[in-house]
Amino acid sequence: MRKCCAEPTLLRPLLGILIASLSSGAYAADEPVAADDISARFEAQIRQIEALKRELARQEAALFDLKHEVDLERRGRGVAPTAGSERPVQVAQAQPAQAQPAQPVGQAPEAPDRPPAVAPIFEQPGVLTPPGKWIFEPSLQYSYSSSDRIALVGYTVIPAILIGLIDVRNVKSNSLTGTLALRTGLTNRFELEARVPYVYRFDNTRGREIFTGSAGDDIFTDVDGSGIGDVELIGRYQLNDGGGDSPYYIASLRFKTRTGTDPFEVRSSFLADGARIAAVQEELPTGSGFYSVTPGLTVLIPSDPAVFFGGISYQYSFKRSGVKPNVVPAEAAAVYDEIQPGGVFGFNFGMGLALNERSSFSIGYDHLSVGPTKARLDSGERVPGVRVQLGTLLLGYSYKIDNTRTLNLSLGVGVTRDTPDVQLTLRMPFTL
Repeated sequence: MRKCCAEPTLLRPLLGILIASLSSGAYAADEPVAADDISARFEAQIRQIEALKRELARQEAALFDLKHEVDLERRGRGVAPTAGSERPVQVAQAQPAQAQPAQPVGQAPEAPDRPPAVAPIFEQPGVLTPPGKWIFEPSLQYSYSSSDRIALVGYTVIPAILIGLIDVRNVKSNSLTGTLALRTGLTNRFELEARVPYVYRFDNTRGREIFTGSAGDDIFTDVDGSGIGDVELIGRYQLNDGGGDSPYYIASLRFKTRTGTDPFEVRSSFLADGARIAAVQEELPTGSGFYSVTPGLTVLIPSDPAVFFGGISYQYSFKRSGVKPNVVPAEAAAVYDEIQPGGVFGFNFGMGLALNERSSFSIGYDHLSVGPTKARLDSGERVPGVRVQLGTLLLGYSYKIDNTRTLNLSLGVGVTRDTPDVQLTLRMPFTL
């Protein structure tokens, strides 16, 4: 921490002392003093007062510059700026007869330690990386979902009577994703991040056909998949200074590649099991198969000891042409002339609360509205799609181990049928 002069207001009592001495020193002596001596002493006192005023103005300007530097450092760390950062008005002074050097009379207090970051429950961090710093963040996420599917194979005479089969399936999906993220701050307001995931998935499907004489469940499919997922590149920029009653606005742009295993590349085969005739994947994909960009805006509102946050985003996926799934036999595959996933509109909000100097707690909600997929076969037939709603309730906890390491744990619970039932995410960012 750099040294600075004492608070300028401490010099103000000196002016009163000099004035008092001026009024008493000239007339309180026992012996009479000549008028010329009184005039000379008075002029000397005036020059000292003027010099003190100039020193006061200089120290006020130096204090402003110091506070401004501290504010830049705090803003780079996502902390609200200090109060009193407005430049003081300079007082016009006469040219000094003899300049007096400034003498430091103390040391400024140490800046308060950085408060613990809000426990992250969304993918985007709330505090930008300071310039010149590197943060390496390994993370591990486990996701589990279970769904029941019922298909009616046959025809109905009346709504209560079915002639045919009732196909009941229970699908349990497990996924484990390890991600290595590296981000750095280029300026006080701009940072870049790269994310490389590794995905392992395992699906188990059980089914039963009623009226076929089967009294138990049969294993229909048991399939897994692993490999590199879709690599992502993200840029974030802080739009304003924030602080005080003003919120922080952070814009972001995410670009997702298709480095993971393509859903249309994995081998699928037609399986006939009783009444079932469908293409079944022999391996699960690890990527989406589409390039996409996601612009977003995050808002942070400090309100000690809590921080309120929220954001909106929109994901746009680029369409593909001439896509042919890897199906066996090949003649059974339908070729897509064009296919494009629907746009994904998302919003989230939450609150973070600092429990003490090392730990914090967060709660929030994240919602994604996935538009219907647009697909057209080479025959000209359009494949209908449906809109899907994904809602997740999130809880997060953060513990600061030391100045370079923080442990973050978050829990997500699905509140809609299409959302994974549970998501557990463990993060450990390191400051390099």
